[in-house]
Amino acid sequence: MSTYYFVGSGIAALAGAVYLIRDAGVDGRDIVLLEESADFGGALDAHGSADSGYFMSGSRMFESEYRCTFDLLAAIPSGAKPLISVREETSHVEGTIAEFHHLGLDERERADLLTLAMEPERLLDGKRITDRFTPGFFQSPFWYDWCALFAFQPWHSAIEFRRYLLRFMYHGSTIDIEGAVNRTHFNQYDSIALPIVAWLKEHGTTIRFETTVVDLEFTVDVSEAITVAAIVTTSGGVPATLALADSDIVFVTNGSMTADTAFGSMDAAPVLNRCKHSGAWRLWETLARGRPEFGHPAVFDDHMDESGWSSFSVTVTDPRFLERIETYTGSVPGRGGLTTFNDSNWLISIAIFHQPFMPAQPAGVDVWWGYGLYHDQPGNYVKKPMSDCTGREILEEVLGHLHVVSDVTAILDSSIVIPCVMPYITSQFLVRSSGDRPRVVPAGSTNLAFIGQYAELPDEVVFTVEYSIRSAQLAVYTLLGIKKPPAPMATGAHDPRIVFAALQTLDR
Repeated sequence: MSTYYFVGSGIAALAGAVYLIRDAGVDGRDIVLLEESADFGGALDAHGSADSGYFMSGSRMFESEYRCTFDLLAAIPSGAKPLISVREETSHVEGTIAEFHHLGLDERERADLLTLAMEPERLLDGKRITDRFTPGFFQSPFWYDWCALFAFQPWHSAIEFRRYLLRFMYHGSTIDIEGAVNRTHFNQYDSIALPIVAWLKEHGTTIRFETTVVDLEFTVDVSEAITVAAIVTTSGGVPATLALADSDIVFVTNGSMTADTAFGSMDAAPVLNRCKHSGAWRLWETLARGRPEFGHPAVFDDHMDESGWSSFSVTVTDPRFLERIETYTGSVPGRGGLTTFNDSNWLISIAIFHQPFMPAQPAGVDVWWGYGLYHDQPGNYVKKPMSDCTGREILEEVLGHLHVVSDVTAILDSSIVIPCVMPYITSQFLVRSSGDRPRVVPAGSTNLAFIGQYAELPDEVVFTVEYSIRSAQLAVYTLLGIKKPPAPMATGAHDPRIVFAALQTLDR
C-alpha cells in the first residue's frame, strides 16, 4: 500500500488529490495533505462576517479555455447546488460593459508587440518588459488594460509577458472589454476550495493542519536517481520525521504567492512582514541548496519591492456607493469586469461582485474588492503609500477618484474596509531565466514532483488557477504512469482568424 503526501493544501494540492482518486484509482484514505496553516485553500481565501467585515487576499477570473480547471470542477458537486457540478454553476459575466476599443498604440509599439510574440523564449532570459518597449508604451490604454487585468508591472519578465500574449491571443479582440470572463457562484473559497475538500473528505483524505514541512530526506543513490526517503515536519514546536516506503510519493508546492500576507482593519494598516517566515519559501530554499535542478527560489522571494501590492475587501450596508459605480461605469454591479482608475498613483482597480458573494451574506449587505499595483506610492488624495493606509484611508482615496463629495461620510460610516498587503503576490512574474523554476517532475525523480505557480510548465501562464491545476495533473499522470496527457493548452497563435482579429484590435 502506498501513501501520497502533498505539502500544502492550495488548489494545486487539492487538484492533485482529486486526480489521484478520479484518474489513478487511489483510495482517498491513502492521501495526506500537510498544511502549515489552520485552513486550506491557499490563495483561494475568503472569510469574515457581515458584522466584522468580509476579507480575502484576492479574486481570480476564469475564462472558457481553462480546460484543466473545468475538467476538474466537472467532477466536484457544487456546495450551493449539490445536484450540479461546480463547473455547471460557474457563470459567465453578462451585462453592459463600457467598450474602450482605442488602445492607443503607435506603429512602433505594435511592431514591438509582434516582434516579442514571435521571438523564441530562450532569447528572453533575464529580460524585463521595459527592455522591449519604449517608455510611451507604458502610458498607452493597451498597457493599462493589460496590467489592470493581469497585474503585470513594467519591470516584470518579458518571458511571462510573451506567454500571455500568445496564450490569450484568442481574446485579443475583446481583452479591452474583458469579454469571455467567467466567475464562480460565490467567492472561490466557498465555490471551489470548500466543495473539493468536502469531496476529498468523503473519500477519506486527511488534512493535517498546523504541520510545517521543513525538509525532505533523500536516499543516496549511485545512479543519481532522486528519491525522497522521509519528510521532516514540525507541529506545535514538536519535530517529527515521516519515513517513506519505497512506493510512497511526495508532491511539493514550492513557494507561495500569498505567503506572509497581512491584513489590517478600518483603522489600522496591515504590517508588512519581511522576514520570509512562510514554510513554503523556506522549504524550497532548503531543498534547492546545492541542487540546481530544484530551481532558484531567491529569484522569486528576494525582491519584495518588485513583487508586492495591496488589496482591500469592502463590506457595505448602504447602496449609495454601488449606485455611484453603476452611474460611473454604465454597468450593473456584478455584471462587469474591473474598473481601473488610470490617473491613480496607486493604479487602483476595483471589482463589484454579483451578490451575495458570501454564502451567509445577509440581505442589504454587499461586498466588493479592489487592489493597487503601485502600493508604495503616495495617493492622490491620501498622501501616503497605500501599504501604510488604513481601510478608511483607502476608501477615501477611491471616493476621491470617483469625485464623491456629498455622501463621503455616509459611505465611510456604512463600510468596513479590510486592507491586505501581499509581499509575493506577483513574484512568479519576476524577471527570470530558464531553470529558475524546477520541472514538475525533475529529471531522475522516482517519487517527487513540484506543483503550483513555481513549477515549470512550458508555454503555460502563471498567476492563473489553470497553471496550478495543470501542474498537479501533469505530476500525477507522470509519477503514476497514467498514459493520458493533460488537456492541450488553448492558444490562437496558429489560427489565422484569431491572429487577424487581434491585429485589428491592436490597430485601433
